[in-house]
Amino acid sequence: MTHQEFKARFLPCHKKMYYIAFRYLGNEYDAEDMVQNTYLKLWEKRESLENIENNEAYAITTIKHLCLDTLRAPQIETDNDSVLVQKTEPTPQPDTAYEIKEDMKVLLNIINKLPEQQRKILLLRHFEDKSTDEIETETGLSNANIRVLLSRARKTIKELFIQRL
Repeated sequence: MTHQEFKARFLPCHKKMYYIAFRYLGNEYDAEDMVQNTYLKLWEKRESLENIENNEAYAITTIKHLCLDTLRAPQIETDNDSVLVQKTEPTPQPDTAYEIKEDMKVLLNIINKLPEQQRKILLLRHFEDKSTDEIETETGLSNANIRVLLSRARKTIKELFIQRL
């Protein structure tokens, strides 16, 4: 299937796919990311989609399954014993230790609220110190897509963290 054929078959489904994703995930950014992930998944399977009779039904079923997988994915721990809290906390001065722990709790709660793809990429990049090339290999996403997801995640974190002040 060529690029043009793919676009002709699946782009008309965009509006319905977004609506389904938004209903499942309840967030416009999550829904946009899920539609993008669905197109990526469909593109990767493009050779086996030649005999599909109803493109829209197939795309809608695919996005529903991806949304359900996202909703079932485990969330990050946010308690004091979290590995992430222990790993990322520098050795603070005694008078600032409590403030740092509270800020980390808030940060982890914000990270938990990010769309799944953004959260995953952010954790791989900043908590596991992986390069974008390593993330690309692990996730199958393009380098440009990884940069966009990281940018969105950082922007959201910054906005939500500032709002709590």
